Amino acid sequence: MRSEECSLPFCAQTNDPAPLFVAEAYDNAQKKINIVNLESFRGKWVILFFYSSDFTFV
Repeated sequence: MRSEECSLPFCAQTNDPAPLFVAEAYDNAQKKINIVNLESFRGKWVILFFYSSDFTFV
């Protein structure tokens, strides 16, 4: 069941498509930060992992 009580601009629900975005991503193979966009992965499986405060490289 969908909740209509979300006050954010986008509230993800199960089976919703992800909105298109551009973001920075760390590439461990190249040891650098790259710019990625969701559009470049169209037709492929994608896992979005983010944990804003606890994920660090220290």
